[in-house]
Amino acid sequence: MIIRYVESLNKALHLLMEDNNKVFVLGEDILDPYGGAFKVTKGLSTSFPKRVLSTPISEASITGFATGLAIRGFRPILEIMFGDFITLCTDQIVNGATKYHNMYDEKISVPIVIRTPMGGRRGYGPTHSQTLESLFFGINGLKIIAPSNYHNPGDLLYKTVLTTENPTMFIENKLLYSEKLKEPDKNGKVDDFYYSLIKNSNDIYPSISLILEKEEQPDVTLITYGGMTNIVLKAAMEVFLEEEILVEIIIPSLIKPLPINDILPSAKKSGRILIVEEGIKTSGWGAELASQITENLFINLKKPIERIGAKELPIPSSKFLEDKVLPQIKDIEKSLLKIAL
Repeated sequence: MIIRYVESLNKALHLLMEDNNKVFVLGEDILDPYGGAFKVTKGLSTSFPKRVLSTPISEASITGFATGLAIRGFRPILEIMFGDFITLCTDQIVNGATKYHNMYDEKISVPIVIRTPMGGRRGYGPTHSQTLESLFFGINGLKIIAPSNYHNPGDLLYKTVLTTENPTMFIENKLLYSEKLKEPDKNGKVDDFYYSLIKNSNDIYPSISLILEKEEQPDVTLITYGGMTNIVLKAAMEVFLEEEILVEIIIPSLIKPLPINDILPSAKKSGRILIVEEGIKTSGWGAELASQITENLFINLKKPIERIGAKELPIPSSKFLEDKVLPQIKDIEKSLLKIAL
């Protein structure tokens, strides 16, 4: 049975609470009947009233409290209502949770999972629409997961909570909550694209490859993640139909550390790379990825690497203006044509 992104996460949370009594869920307005701003925790407090904790509106305090729980051997899941508010947790994450394992001679673990929705395109304005995970890419000891709807977010969340020993940020793009999860049919296709899991040493956090022609060499390798996936696929289909440009799309679920070995084989075959993210282009995920690809494949690149990201502006509430700030299908098509022709 195909379920929606939000249902997958909700089911995983229920299963985690059933399977492990050390799992606690904390956050603002997560109790029933509200069940959280995006209903990910719906029904959880009814089933597990003693381990679902509604907190004050103080992201710094609840991050510190969850860190303390993790140090004491529990496995807390902290929901930050909007990803924009992750800035309020920064001191507890950067100068606390991510350092304790090394500061205390590796004798303690801090298995905290911080879930938060990121992204725009819903008209929430400049303080509720940002994509801010790039702020944390340079933080040692922090892992960042950002599943698309071509992954199984609930499965990834379940495995993360039970296996992580260090702080992990779990990014959920807002547009994906209502999307159905995509699964390959008996022919290995999802809609018009051939779907394959990229084989690597990290079975928990797979990267996915999508391509319209399975046996042909791609003209361009396009790397993206999370909520940009569906937008990218539309652009790839358009340039294939109009210009016969074949794009292989690589979608990692793990975005920090970068699963570079999942990306290099396709990048080497095509020699033409486009990286797309919803966050600001400057100093973002794409910049680090482009650097690592160049370090590994400089002599294989046929064109300079192209990058697309949001403009360096606050995200407007107006749909028309928001579209001007965030990457659109036409922006991706333009870059694909530039790099392929």
